[in-house]
Amino acid sequence: MDGKVRKPKQHQQKHSGPQAEKKKLKKHGASTETDERKRNPKAFAVQSAVRMAKTFHRAQDIKAKKHHIPLVDRTPLEPPPIVVVVVGPPKVGKSTLVRCLIKNFTRQKLGEISGPVTIVSGKKRRLTFMECNNDINTMIDLAKVADLVLMLIDASFGFEMETFEFLNICQVHGFPRIMGVLTHLDSFKNNKTLRKTKKNLKHRFWTEVYQGAKLFYLSGMVYGEYQTQEVKNLGRFISVMKFRPLVWQTSHPYVLVDRMEDLTDPEKVRIDPKCDRTASLYGYLRGTHLKNKGQIHIPGVGDFQVKDVNFLPDPCPLPDAQKKRALNEKEHAVYIDLPASHVNQLQAEMQPTTELVQSLIDTHATLDAKMAASKVSLFSGSATLDPTDIMQKGEEQALWDPKTQRERRKVLFAEEMKDDDEEDDEDEEEESEGGDEGESSGEDDLSEEEDNEEDCLSAFLKKSRGDSVKASGPPVKKSKVEAESERPVFADSEDELEMSEHESEGKDQPLGAGDSGHCSEDESDEESEDESEEGCLMSNTVTKQKEEEEDEDEEGALKWKENLQLKASQAFLRQQESAPNLRKLVYGSVVEVEDDEDEEELGGLFRVSRPQNNKRFQANDLDSSHFHPDTTHNWDLEEMLNSIRDCFVTGKWEEGQDAATLLKEDEELYGDFEDLETGEVQKDSDDDGDNEVEQSEVKMDEEESRKNKRLEKKRRLKERFNAEYDDGDATYFDDLKEELQKQAELNRAEFEDVDDETRVQYEGFRPGMYVRLEISSLPCEFVTSFDPHYPIILGGLGSSEGNVGYLQMRLKKHRWHDRILKTRDPLILSLGWRRFQTIPLYHIEDHNGRHRLLKYTPLHMHCGASIWGPITPQGTGFLALQSLTGIKPNFRIAATGVVLDLDKSVTVVKKLKLIGYPYKIFKNTSFIKGMFNTVLEVAKFEGASVRTVSGIRGQIKKALSTPPGAYRATFEDRLLMSDIVFLRSWFPVAVPQLYNPVTSLLLPIGQKDSWSGMRTLGQLKHDLGIRYKPNSDSLYKPITRAPRRFNKLHIPKELQKALPFKNKPKQQQPKGKTSRDLQRPSVIREPHERKVAALLQALSTVHNYNRKKTHMVQHSKHKEFLKEKGKQEDAKLKRQKEARKKLYRVMGQMDQKKQRSSLKGAPQDD
Repeated sequence: MDGKVRKPKQHQQKHSGPQAEKKKLKKHGASTETDERKRNPKAFAVQSAVRMAKTFHRAQDIKAKKHHIPLVDRTPLEPPPIVVVVVGPPKVGKSTLVRCLIKNFTRQKLGEISGPVTIVSGKKRRLTFMECNNDINTMIDLAKVADLVLMLIDASFGFEMETFEFLNICQVHGFPRIMGVLTHLDSFKNNKTLRKTKKNLKHRFWTEVYQGAKLFYLSGMVYGEYQTQEVKNLGRFISVMKFRPLVWQTSHPYVLVDRMEDLTDPEKVRIDPKCDRTASLYGYLRGTHLKNKGQIHIPGVGDFQVKDVNFLPDPCPLPDAQKKRALNEKEHAVYIDLPASHVNQLQAEMQPTTELVQSLIDTHATLDAKMAASKVSLFSGSATLDPTDIMQKGEEQALWDPKTQRERRKVLFAEEMKDDDEEDDEDEEEESEGGDEGESSGEDDLSEEEDNEEDCLSAFLKKSRGDSVKASGPPVKKSKVEAESERPVFADSEDELEMSEHESEGKDQPLGAGDSGHCSEDESDEESEDESEEGCLMSNTVTKQKEEEEDEDEEGALKWKENLQLKASQAFLRQQESAPNLRKLVYGSVVEVEDDEDEEELGGLFRVSRPQNNKRFQANDLDSSHFHPDTTHNWDLEEMLNSIRDCFVTGKWEEGQDAATLLKEDEELYGDFEDLETGEVQKDSDDDGDNEVEQSEVKMDEEESRKNKRLEKKRRLKERFNAEYDDGDATYFDDLKEELQKQAELNRAEFEDVDDETRVQYEGFRPGMYVRLEISSLPCEFVTSFDPHYPIILGGLGSSEGNVGYLQMRLKKHRWHDRILKTRDPLILSLGWRRFQTIPLYHIEDHNGRHRLLKYTPLHMHCGASIWGPITPQGTGFLALQSLTGIKPNFRIAATGVVLDLDKSVTVVKKLKLIGYPYKIFKNTSFIKGMFNTVLEVAKFEGASVRTVSGIRGQIKKALSTPPGAYRATFEDRLLMSDIVFLRSWFPVAVPQLYNPVTSLLLPIGQKDSWSGMRTLGQLKHDLGIRYKPNSDSLYKPITRAPRRFNKLHIPKELQKALPFKNKPKQQQPKGKTSRDLQRPSVIREPHERKVAALLQALSTVHNYNRKKTHMVQHSKHKEFLKEKGKQEDAKLKRQKEARKKLYRVMGQMDQKKQRSSLKGAPQDD
């Protein structure tokens, strides 16, 4: 080698052969398949037409299976929030996952969550999160309204019964989208075990849901929360997921309640604490349109009539429709719904203190806190006041309500008269204000960045208000207390945002800290408009007060003595104006006309209400009881006439807007017009010479338009021709989808331009609206035992779904339930919105159409069931439970099924055997007794077929006079007195009328999962300690049959002659007794002979035993010998085989040697 480096051998590319040809074709861009098809078309021809047809059909079947039945898209433009239900066994991480998802979308940490939480997750999507506890009632109710289910599974433990129970509930009531989430994965220390567990759980989850169902893995927790990236991925999937409309949800309106208020008169509650309550329930309307005054069902409470329905502004609105790729943090709104105001104090301590968290996520102090910290002086030189001083000075009275367990602030306004609904809304506002003040207290250390954010926000709000005030008209001067109490918070209704006429006009009326505090356009004063945009509302107010106080101090202390006469006259006029409004006292309210202008949104954060635009008073609402000094004018004076001259059409409204100028502008703008019938363009006579060029241009435009019309007409004709004669690739499925798409567009365009008030009267309240339903006659336990952890669902009922009647169902016992079901045992059904207890009758249909009663359900078969319950549409699924109390280790779902019929058309019958005995027998006729009791019963069964146990058939003919109930019957053959005659009949069974709704929400807090209805007979006997006493006739007894003696067979002699010889009876001689001499005498041995015989028998026994033992030993030795001989034979065969191999090898080598030598030549002789 001499140190030379050996180079690796280079690869030599092939220049010929099939591989080289393929590479050349690839290099030039040609396809080998097409070339092969051209070169050898027979190889690619159809080999088997049958196989090709099967392949084609299979491909078409797979394609058709991907199609869903197209439905009309009835989704509103602003859909309601998607209900995301988090389900799982206890201690699996449901609350932690909800908090992490809310933090992912809103950057907001929440404490304890009770009730639904609504957030904005995107530009067109909102989410409502609801945690499902381990109560079977909650699982059933939430499965009916869920759009998406996050099913949490403890990977360290595996699947639990609650998971499969919820999956079965979903399968019955409409399967929503389900996503699995594996938690507690950090408990696995071995990666191989973790991968194996993931795979097993995933495939089992796919078996229950569908192949390829999404399963998320939450690997571990960091500081008590799931990892941010994993939660973000889960949130992305939720944000973009598409949903299939479910039949029950799209055909019924329903509301998932997020707020409840008790509207009952406190005096009525004080007199009778257990009186029926009136409550208002708030929530987003889902499903289909809801009509007012309709009937609803509250699962766990019962059926109720809706007293009134109103739609309110959306508390969690979608952001503005802007072309943005994503939302900023302030547009991710979160709406946390609090429990009602009537919950007792112990509950209120356990509930979250946040009610409305909106957009100001990074700031620690709201505008309310700064406004509350500011001070104001009502008069010059007087001391400054804060909100607590105003409350102490008597403008507001704080009262403790012992029924609602909270402090209620009563504003002492004599003129303010509002309806009960508005009072309740104000109470709720006061609660929210208290919560906001409690949140903002103790947060003094604010950073400069947060202050700058608030300053910019308030400047933006003030600028928007200033622009709107300038556009609408001159601003109205307000008192400083009103300016101070102005706060941008959300209102629950439009009524709260609007002020009455006297509130907007009365400048001197006191306003305490209990004012509604809503952002209103009237409350912005003139002084705040002149300030710079960088200051906040509070700072502007305080600055202005200080400036005014300085000016007043400079002018001197005797300023109050100036213009005393003018002040006195103004005081007199004010006194005259403050007379009582007789119209309001008599008729209750001032006549108003609602304006349909929409509210203006400021930055997607707040709504600005304009009462002066929303309400315009009619011309005849002038109250004669008031003294108006401005109305007494002398209209004969020229000055008075000139003052109103510009108020008419011919007047001068503004600078450069008098009637003559406007008419001249109209002539210049609209002087030329075109006659659409003749096509002539009419010109003004003054401009004929000036517009010749324009006339030529108009002619050219006309020619161009005619040409375009001709082309459009040709195009339409061609499209029509193609549609008639060329089907193209369009299928029936595509045509159906296009038709439904057109129908959806038509539905949307029908009421698109109609305002909500008018639209609601025609089509009802549409899905997506935030509605308030007022319901009366609610049980008092619904209010006193209210628990926000349990969902309240208002399910709308159809026209006939409020009635109760007979239902025919198809039912099958669940294969995991440990016991079969017994007829007439009470069963709890979940059917439609309802959960109720009823008594079913199980039956099966025979081949002749008879519905035969079953005592028990079949094991692996469907059977029919008849119940008395609420009328529900056919095809609705249901599930059955035997008990709701507690958590049992076994599977709780007893059966599932579907509704078939809604009437009593099916008659369930039960087999009944009537038994009789013959007491007189003639040739083929017998008299039977004991089967009936009266002649009337026999007459009813005349002509019925009867039968004996031995199989002889017969028929009932006629009743006998004596004994009562006896009858004459004819049979195929003669009966015996020992025969039993029975009549097989069918007895109709009546369905028990039991409908007992499950009222689990009326139970006390902490006991809502312990509802128990009617108990079964077995449970009653077990609880009462009653032992079952069997019927003596039903017990099995030993059969003792007496020996029967049959008569000798008698064959007539004539018949014997006709028989062949072998069948003729032989005359056999009877056997006589054996003679004594032929009998063998018995041998009697002597005692010595008996001893000898016994000894011989013992010796023979010993000899036989020894011989048998010797034979067994010899047999075992022979067996060992055969085994050893077999081994020797095997060894011998092996040696022979090796010898043969060796011999054959030597012979083969010799043959090869001979062949080689023959090729070289003949061998030379030595």
